[in-house]
Amino acid sequence: MSSVTRVKLLVGYGAASAFLLCAPLFLNDFRLNLLAKFLAFAIVAIGLDLLWGYTGILSLGHGVFFGIGAYAMAMYLKLEASGGKLPDFMNWSGLTQLPWFWKPFEYFWFAFPMGILLPALLALMLGFFTFRNRIRGVYFTILTQALVIITVTLFVGQQAYTGGTNGVTGFKTLFGFSLASQDTKNVLYFVTVAFLVVTFLLCQALVRSRFGKVLKAIRDGENRVRFIGYNPAAYQMVAFGISAGLAGLAGMLFVLHVGIISPSMMAIVPSIEMVLWVAVGGRGTIAGAAFGAVFMNTAKSLFSENYPEVWLYFVGGLFVAVVIFLPKGILGLFPKGPELLAGGGKSSSGFRRSVAGWVSGRKRKEENA
Repeated sequence: MSSVTRVKLLVGYGAASAFLLCAPLFLNDFRLNLLAKFLAFAIVAIGLDLLWGYTGILSLGHGVFFGIGAYAMAMYLKLEASGGKLPDFMNWSGLTQLPWFWKPFEYFWFAFPMGILLPALLALMLGFFTFRNRIRGVYFTILTQALVIITVTLFVGQQAYTGGTNGVTGFKTLFGFSLASQDTKNVLYFVTVAFLVVTFLLCQALVRSRFGKVLKAIRDGENRVRFIGYNPAAYQMVAFGISAGLAGLAGMLFVLHVGIISPSMMAIVPSIEMVLWVAVGGRGTIAGAAFGAVFMNTAKSLFSENYPEVWLYFVGGLFVAVVIFLPKGILGLFPKGPELLAGGGKSSSGFRRSVAGWVSGRKRKEENA
């Protein structure tokens, strides 16, 4: 990467950081809350891009991981709002005491890590049975859709424990601070920005590391990677687990900003929308995935406000136009943008060349022997 290109990237990142830090100065409270929600969606998109864009595995079930994280935070907030009493929807459903699996969520130090670990563990378990048996492509995608249907049906059916179709709502405070206060919302906005920056830097470091190069090599030629001694299933499981954990983190932040979580947010449509964010922004680029999530949700919000009866046609047309004319996403408009932001586009080729060199060297040794 030339020094000029490096400067351009730094200027771009600096402008984005300045916009996010100064947003409370020029956005009203409603818009700032919307932006905070979109930034939470950007974290999901980054995690999904790590799995789809860099590893080549398409998941249409990330709404489940997002929802599990959201429910973990919602359980903590609901118990804090109930003040030691049974949550209202449990009373309406005839329960007389708090279920055993709800009790640990009285504590934030338990609820927060569980919001990340539970989705990650579910993904690792699913990946263990699928990747080890070499279930790939459309079969894996269908399996994730089945996971969505099963999970949503379970959450809707267990109304006494999950709130049913209404979900969990009625949150009042966080650590004693009112969630309705604008000061609290401003703090939560900056917390979301901080988590997004950490997620971005973490995933950039991952895709630039040897681990990321192996993921890209698996995407481009899984059998070739297996031939030289790697275990692709292990790498795919780890990538799937990290991606699901990030979705859970985003779900927790979403609940703090929106104040409700229901099974509808875990369903098939939100899961597909998450994939569209990545495709529109630029698959295989961490920055593109985050940008796509913010861009698509901003467009959706503006279209629905100004054209309430036909806004879906505008969103659909926008997606079709990007897919047809910009196969590399919106970042594809910038020359070499996708390659630069992908964590070093030459790295994958370099890795493949190193693989080919290793194989050639091994053949020469066998011939000489």
